[in-house]
Amino acid sequence: MFARSVTIVARPGARAASNALRARFSTQPALHNAAPAKTKTPRVLPDFSMDGKVCLITGGARGLGNEFCRAFVNSGCTNMAILDLKQTEAEDAARELVATACLNSDSKPEDFKIIGLECDVSSERSVIKAFNETMDTFGRLDSVVASAGIVENYSAFDYPFDRIKRLYDINVHGAFFTAREAARNMIPQGGGAIVLVASMSANIVNIPQPQTPYNASKAAVKHMAASLGVEWAKKGVRVNVLSPGYMLTKLTRTILEHDRELKKTWESLTPMGRMGEPNDLAGAVVFLASDASRFMTGTEIRVDGGYCII
Repeated sequence: MFARSVTIVARPGARAASNALRARFSTQPALHNAAPAKTKTPRVLPDFSMDGKVCLITGGARGLGNEFCRAFVNSGCTNMAILDLKQTEAEDAARELVATACLNSDSKPEDFKIIGLECDVSSERSVIKAFNETMDTFGRLDSVVASAGIVENYSAFDYPFDRIKRLYDINVHGAFFTAREAARNMIPQGGGAIVLVASMSANIVNIPQPQTPYNASKAAVKHMAASLGVEWAKKGVRVNVLSPGYMLTKLTRTILEHDRELKKTWESLTPMGRMGEPNDLAGAVVFLASDASRFMTGTEIRVDGGYCII
């Protein structure tokens, strides 16, 4: 048995009709008629924007405080006071922040009003002075981050009293002075957001390094935020806590270069198996300082790679 051979002969005009039909229903436009592809503008939740807000960050010249400054600028903030222990370092940080913001962008230096101010957060008088200068410059204050803090590692028996006092003066009293002056200026204008920077150490005991006073100071900051959050809730001032885990700041990197085993220990105790990068905190601090967290107060957000879970 032989297979039949079939030959299809197109009728006159059939090929043209077929091509027209194919073109009509094709999802791909003809190349010669193709319009240039349009670039879609990413849609962003407006509540996360820091545009139009006046921000103040203590300890903003370096470390995590400086990272918070960058996060705010990247979220649209153009009015900011950077507070740090030395005036020159605060001013240098302000200039660098503006220069970086203008790099590879349409922004110009005159678009920003970022100032650097000297402030010793352990001194009530110094904090009041810095806030007064900020209000004189901007006329209002919307978001404040109390980031200035120190950590030291001594065993309980060996910790010098003057060092313990200094640590509490900066970490605890400094956070309180900062929050109080922020609220004092925010309440008359209808409210604002305060972020106190604590640590995962407010919840756990770090090992292998001994640091009891530090851990206790951060636990105090955490509960301070809860207490102030309740006290000022009906006055429009929100107070929340950001608690970082082990972060690879410039200082931490320098320390760990001489102690590789300590780095391995910290990483092995962290479920995600790594230390955090400073910019891992950017989203959390913007969330707490912006309108996106407007129904949150007295709350802690931990960014620790899961360390406190186990």
